[in-house]
Amino acid sequence: MPKPVVAIVGRPNVGKSTIFNRIVGERVSIVEDIPGVTRDRIYSSGEWLTYDFNIIDTGGIDIGDEPFLEQIRQQAEIAIDEADVIIFMTNGREGVTAADEEVAKILYKSKKPVVLAVNKVDNPEMREQIWDFYSLGFGDPYPISGSHGLGLGDLLDKVAEYFPKYTGEEYGEDVIKFSLIGRPNVGKSSLVNALLGEERVIVSDIEGTTRDAIDSPYTYNGKEYVIIDTAGMRKKGKVYESTEKYSVLRALRAIERSDVVLVVLNAEEGIREQDKKIAGYAHESGRAVIIVVNKWDAIEKNEKTMKEFEENIRAHFLFLDYAPIVYLSALTKKRTHTLVPIIDRVSENHALRVQTNVLNEVIMDAVAMNPTPTHNGSRLKIYYTTQVAIKPPTFVVFVNDPELLHFSYERFLENRIREAFDFEGTPIRIFGRQRK
Repeated sequence: MPKPVVAIVGRPNVGKSTIFNRIVGERVSIVEDIPGVTRDRIYSSGEWLTYDFNIIDTGGIDIGDEPFLEQIRQQAEIAIDEADVIIFMTNGREGVTAADEEVAKILYKSKKPVVLAVNKVDNPEMREQIWDFYSLGFGDPYPISGSHGLGLGDLLDKVAEYFPKYTGEEYGEDVIKFSLIGRPNVGKSSLVNALLGEERVIVSDIEGTTRDAIDSPYTYNGKEYVIIDTAGMRKKGKVYESTEKYSVLRALRAIERSDVVLVVLNAEEGIREQDKKIAGYAHESGRAVIIVVNKWDAIEKNEKTMKEFEENIRAHFLFLDYAPIVYLSALTKKRTHTLVPIIDRVSENHALRVQTNVLNEVIMDAVAMNPTPTHNGSRLKIYYTTQVAIKPPTFVVFVNDPELLHFSYERFLENRIREAFDFEGTPIRIFGRQRK
């Protein structure tokens, strides 16, 4: 089930980014040890009680030199398009302003649930000043303080009331769901049509012609699949057409519903920074990943072209070193027949479970080959390892001190596990735990 999406909307300098950071907590500051993972601060994950959700910080939206009120309007429209619930952020120190009223007009027409937050209410005396905000027409205002973290619990309780209810699994467990993600105009819709053998999805050279995420049930060699084609730019307009980062917003929802994610690149254009951002989300999601190089027919090739292209991909996507690369042309359908067997293979690897005794033999052999490291006179001791989850395969290594399990040695163990078992196409998670 896709996570609900919450957007924080409001005029500048009301504390949107501060509240965003408060809600997502340490998640924003996490940095992958593997070089090449890029992050877009505009979108992150949050947790409240039993709820997981995605959150958009419209304070991070850069709309260039647009007039002040036009910027506010465009930010609000983005939130309306993307969010399930909107937090309307205002400033309790300044009271209701004309800009607040402009945002309110837009949000009131949206038909989306809106929760009104009055920020910078840092002490009880200031709570008397929030009554003016009833005039905005969104019911009870919730006083909060981003700098002190006050009132966020009540605010998130109200937000969670509007989260969509889970209605059950859409498809059977045996159905492999795979999504195609990537920048606009890399050929995602053309590839869907090539696989389906019919013009199911609008195809155009104009970026953003896919209006929404489209599910296409699909049978291949008697096996059932669902293809999720991520939406392009949903709304024609300057913000969406000029700001590539919003392709990330659509990709995330599709990723959450997928077993396998196809990161689609455009061979003609090469690798762009946005490709890395989108691929970073696929990696972090824990889904199986395949890198698909589309429009391979459109470039001049010699005997070194494919090798050089692969080296370039591996250099830019160091965090996806486990992902197979497929070169094809959706237009001519050349090599598209190779894709589904690879989807099958990485899906099986994603759900692979390793016997504990065999796993520990591999780990002990690895330790014998490369003894555990020492730190401040203490040596890491590995007692045993067990697999605790699949999709992705997740392993717990029981040790004397988890602090001694350095990332570099963890990476060594991952490589040994990959050599011993076929985990192509799937990330692996390894955690150190102290043996009790």
